[in-house]
Amino acid sequence: MRPHRNAAGRLKPRPLTKGDHVAIVSLSAGTLGEPVAAHQLKLGLARLAVFGLTPKIMPNALAGSAALLAHPEARAADLKAALLDPEISGIICAIGGDDTFRLAPYLMTDPDVVKAIQDQPKLVTGFSDTTIDHLMLYRLGLQTFYGPNFLNDLAELDQSMLPYTQATFAHYFDTAARTQICSSPVWYEERTDFSPAALGTPRVRHPETHGFEVLRGQGVISGPLLGGCLESLDDLLVDHLPQETEISQRFGIMPSPTEWAGKILFIETSEERPAPASYRQMLQHLQAFGVFDQVVAVVAGKPQNERYYAEYKQILQEVTAPDALPLLFNVNFGHAYPRTALPYGAKAALDCDAGTLTITEPFFT
Repeated sequence: MRPHRNAAGRLKPRPLTKGDHVAIVSLSAGTLGEPVAAHQLKLGLARLAVFGLTPKIMPNALAGSAALLAHPEARAADLKAALLDPEISGIICAIGGDDTFRLAPYLMTDPDVVKAIQDQPKLVTGFSDTTIDHLMLYRLGLQTFYGPNFLNDLAELDQSMLPYTQATFAHYFDTAARTQICSSPVWYEERTDFSPAALGTPRVRHPETHGFEVLRGQGVISGPLLGGCLESLDDLLVDHLPQETEISQRFGIMPSPTEWAGKILFIETSEERPAPASYRQMLQHLQAFGVFDQVVAVVAGKPQNERYYAEYKQILQEVTAPDALPLLFNVNFGHAYPRTALPYGAKAALDCDAGTLTITEPFFT
């Protein structure tokens, strides 16, 4: 059977179905294996069971923070094993971090990894530093999902997953021809207590008063989606950690300026809630690299806790003004709660007049 590819030519996985096995991987920070996260591990596994999924914790996923920091090859081995295992249908990243780029030398030129992606493309979901994993897999030809992860979403400490995020994860079982990304009617603050004492306690919630905001543009703009966490993209352009830009260039992790041509760029900021001056600088790095010369629109995520909401809006408009890029702001993806999922390379339509964002092709084969 001919493989199904999305608008950017990436292989689509099949949707999840009840009874599927899914791998849990720690590709960045090793938080999932720390004793302080034991109650979240138990909770997340139980939530997967409710979805009818059988989790398989990969061999190194619970090794802990120190061990995984020292051994990126162990993290890479888990991802490779999950990609090669014919019993596994989906891969769920535990959490983000800041050094997943160190996996690239162990994966990007491995013929077994390349063949596994071609023979059995699988769902991969996560956000934050997982941006780098997404871009590596995008380079290798796979459509992945900037969406929920294990610790932040499946292991939500409330009595259930956040409803909007739960619906996002449930959509991984759906074969709809089109998916409209809707604004959540509420948003939630990040927790300050993740201890067992917080089990069953609700997040602080607020009504959504802004909705999706069109900051510039008119009509309908279409193109494949490409992007991720703004800080992670910036890390590939500026050496915040040793060798990151060199490894990015060696393996082509950061798409070249021409590879951004015709794309809809999606960006959002992390839980560190960068100051406005840093936000401006990171956008300017993308501008200098040539991204804004090539993309057809920018979709920006809701800032966590709405921190610097007005400042980010203003800066985004100012930096993109020379290219007159259409802008959609305050979309529910990334580090703010709750979150949707955006498929890498899938065609999307931004209707600036209606203020809507729609994925105009199926998520899956």
